[in-house]
Amino acid sequence: MAASLKLPLVPAAFFGMVLGLSGLANAWRVGARIWQLPAVIGEVLTFVTVAVWLVLIVLYLLKWMVAREEAFKEVAHPVQCCFIGLVGVATMLVAAGLLPYSRIGAETIFLIGAAYTLAFSVWRTGGLWQGERDIATTTAVLYLPSVAGSFVTAIVGAALGFPEWAKLFFGAGFFAWLAIESALLHRLLTGPALPLPLRPTLGIQLAPPAVGALAYIGVIQGPTDILVHAMIGYGLLQALIMIRLLPWITKEAFSPAYWAFSFGATALATAPMRLIERGDTGPVAQLAPILFIAANIVVGIVAVATIRLIVSRKLVIGWTDLPPRDAGAIGQG
Repeated sequence: MAASLKLPLVPAAFFGMVLGLSGLANAWRVGARIWQLPAVIGEVLTFVTVAVWLVLIVLYLLKWMVAREEAFKEVAHPVQCCFIGLVGVATMLVAAGLLPYSRIGAETIFLIGAAYTLAFSVWRTGGLWQGERDIATTTAVLYLPSVAGSFVTAIVGAALGFPEWAKLFFGAGFFAWLAIESALLHRLLTGPALPLPLRPTLGIQLAPPAVGALAYIGVIQGPTDILVHAMIGYGLLQALIMIRLLPWITKEAFSPAYWAFSFGATALATAPMRLIERGDTGPVAQLAPILFIAANIVVGIVAVATIRLIVSRKLVIGWTDLPPRDAGAIGQG
């Protein structure tokens, strides 16, 4: 049936496009407030984000309807499975983008996305804690269910007027980040080198401190403190390490996996801009224009390369060649 319909079997990882586009749209919205940039750019990017999200949601649901075997393979895969959490994260970011146009609609979409994200995070983390994983499959995608999910819930929840709930989710994301980062760095330092198709996923490593900084800014009142500056500083260090690793990472030909860099890059640009709104005039304020330009370059390059793949009908992800060695354990979770 799937073959007769010729539907593209959209991987959940494609929702990373929504994260990058949404992050850039938010950066432009903040830029319109602090630098008087054209407000229309942020709004156009917001509706492009919504359109991409709608297309992906429809195609992803159709995959479960007409190609369920392929969908279950993704769930059982030791790497691709974590990207399924992006469905909820992308949904919450869309809700934030629509807030100026419909509060009721934004709250409804947010609650659906938040419930999905929390449920998937608990289920997936419970599966991971059962062990039986090959250390070679431990990658930065492990951040997605609990860290990205919790931080984005905090960001959007605070924007919608639920600061107390947002504080709880910030705490969940913050401590999950510290715990997972320890395990991930141990694997990177002592385990085998990442296979070529997985190297672009290291871009996710940039996201936790930057997205966490945005979440923290959202939940605190009044002047910012040392923690948010420390998180941005750590994000800058991660960015420099990513630049140093680019020759090693880009040995892998371009694929949508490179969207992994986009959410962290846009968050690292937006966090200092939000601090400027709070009256910050320190180094982060001086770096903000540079980071904003860099974020636009990152998303622009990845978006253009993705469009070229779409035009040439080569929009594929090459992670399926990784053996799902812990598929049984995942299924038991």
